[in-house]
Amino acid sequence: DILITSVDAATTFDELREEVRDMCRLRQEYPLTLKWVDSEGDPCTVSSQMELEEAFRLACQPKCEGLVIHVFPSVPEQPGMPCPGEDKSIYRRGARRWRKLYQANGHLFQAKRFNRKAYCGQCSERIWGLARQGYRCVHCKLLVHKRCHGLVPLTCRRLMDSVMPSQEPPVAEKSDGVDLPSEETDGIAYISSSRKHEGIKDDSEDLKPVIDGVDGIKISQGLGLQDFDLIRVIGRGSYAKVLLVRLKKNDQVYAMKVVKKELVHDDEDIDWVQTEKHVFEQASSNPFLVGLHSCFQTTSRLFLVIEYVNGGDLMFHMQRQRKLPEEHARFYAAEICVALNFLHERGIIYRDLKLDNVLLDADGHIKLTDYGMCKEGLGPGDTTSTFCGTPNYIAPEILRGEEYGFSVDWWALGVLMFEMMAGRSPFDIITDNPDMNTEDYLFQVILEKPIRIPRFLSVKASHVLKGFLNKDPKERLGCRPQTGFSDIKSHAFFRSIDWDLLEKRQALPPFQPQITDDYGLDNFDTQFTSEPVQLTPDDADVIKRIDQSEFEGFEYINPLLLSTEESV
Repeated sequence: DILITSVDAATTFDELREEVRDMCRLRQEYPLTLKWVDSEGDPCTVSSQMELEEAFRLACQPKCEGLVIHVFPSVPEQPGMPCPGEDKSIYRRGARRWRKLYQANGHLFQAKRFNRKAYCGQCSERIWGLARQGYRCVHCKLLVHKRCHGLVPLTCRRLMDSVMPSQEPPVAEKSDGVDLPSEETDGIAYISSSRKHEGIKDDSEDLKPVIDGVDGIKISQGLGLQDFDLIRVIGRGSYAKVLLVRLKKNDQVYAMKVVKKELVHDDEDIDWVQTEKHVFEQASSNPFLVGLHSCFQTTSRLFLVIEYVNGGDLMFHMQRQRKLPEEHARFYAAEICVALNFLHERGIIYRDLKLDNVLLDADGHIKLTDYGMCKEGLGPGDTTSTFCGTPNYIAPEILRGEEYGFSVDWWALGVLMFEMMAGRSPFDIITDNPDMNTEDYLFQVILEKPIRIPRFLSVKASHVLKGFLNKDPKERLGCRPQTGFSDIKSHAFFRSIDWDLLEKRQALPPFQPQITDDYGLDNFDTQFTSEPVQLTPDDADVIKRIDQSEFEGFEYINPLLLSTEESV
C-alpha cells in the first residue's frame, strides 16, 4: 500500500518516525528503516535530522509532488546492505500498482467510485463525477470529497459498534485494515510537506449496498445468464474466461467475457473492469473495434456480452503463415490506425496492441478487442505514467519512467507491423545465457539496442517501421500534435490505401478467413475450444466476502444493438 499524509515542513525526524509508525501500525518494539526515493529512483536511507532536512529540501523542488518513503519493519544486516525482503525492482517507477491510502485525523481514506446517492460527510454535498469521485475511510467507512478529506475534524472510530451515518455496513469477514508490512514486502509512505487543515463539521446519509446471495443468484435487471446458451470456451486470461454464447430469444451469437468478482478485489481491478466496460460502450460505434451488447452480474460474477468475431486473431494466423505479405500488413495496419485514431480522438490510450488482440471478421476486416489496459480521459497534451502493457510491446518512454501519451500506441503498432512483415519480434533474444532471457534484459534491449530492419523488406516498409519504432516519442511517426494521423495517412507506405473507402469498411480485404462450421471455431486454439463449457459452482463463503456495492450500476444494454435485434 501507499499511505499518504501531510506534515509540516518543520517536522523533526523523531516526529516523522512516530507518524510513520502510526500510519503503518508498527509497534515500538519493531525495528524501522526509512528510505526515501530520489528524483533518479534511487533509495536513500533517512536516519537523522540532517538527512531528513536534505530530503525535504530536494522533495520541495518544482514539479516534485512530495516525499516517497519506503518503510521496512527491519534493519540491514550491515550498513549499506539492503533490508531483509528489499528488492530493487520495487523502486522502478510504476512497475507495480499500489493501493493509495490518504491519512487524515486517524482516518485512512481510499479513492472510491460511489453510487448516485453518496454524500460527503464533511460538506454534505453530493459526491459525483467521473472515475473515483471521493474518498472512503477503510476503517469507519466515512465518505468525503477528495477536496474535503483534509478538513474532516472527526477522529476515526475504528472500534465503534454502530455504523456512522452516510456509511456502508462493513462486509462480513472482510478487513480493509492496513496490516504490518511483512519482511518480504515493504510499505510506502507518501509524505507531502504541507500543513494539515482544520475542519468544520460532519453530516451525511446512508449508502445501501446490494444484498448478496449464493449459487449465482441474479442481481441484474434485464438480461441474465439464463437468457443465453453456452456453446464453447474460446479464450481465457488471468482474470476472465471468454465463452461463445447464443441469445435464446433470437439465436444471435455473441462472445461472453466472464469475470469472477473474487478476483476483482481492489480499486485497481475495479477500475480495470469499469474502464473496459466504458470503452466497449464507445467502441460499439466504430467498425474496427469490438462493441458491447450488454452487461449483467450475479453475486459471484460479472458478464460482458460482446460482438463475436469468428475469423480468429492475428496471432493464430501468424503461427500458421509465419509472416505476411506487405500488402496484407499494410491493409491491417491501416485499419488498426483508424481504430487507434478513433480511441485517441476520445481521449483513450489503448496500451495493449498485440497480435492476440487484433481479430479478423468473416470478411477479413480487423477489429481490436480487450480494453482492460486502456487509459481514459486524456485531453490534448495530457499524459499518464502507469507502467503497464505486454513486455514485448512496451514503449521506451514507459520503460524510462517518463510521462507518456498516445505515442505508446504508435510504438506498439510499429512492433506489430515488424512482426507481421518479418515473422519475428524486433527484440528477439536468441541465446543460451539465462541472464539474457529475462524481462529486464528485454527492456534493456528495447531501450538501448538499435532495431535492424530485414533487408528483404521494401524501402517503404523499412521507412515506416523506422518511423513508428523511433525511440524518441517526439520524433515518432504519428506523434506530431495536430497532424499525427495525417502524417501516417500520407506516408509512402500507405500511399496505395484509399482512406475514405477504408474508413467506411468498403476497402477489399486481401485475405478472407475460412469459416468451415456455423461458428468458425477452426480459427480458435483447440486448447480453449476443447475445454468443458461450465462455470464452477459458487462458494457461499467467498460470496459473503464480496462487497457487492462495488459493482452497482454495472448493468447495461446497448440501445443500438437492441433495436437491431428487435427488428430481426
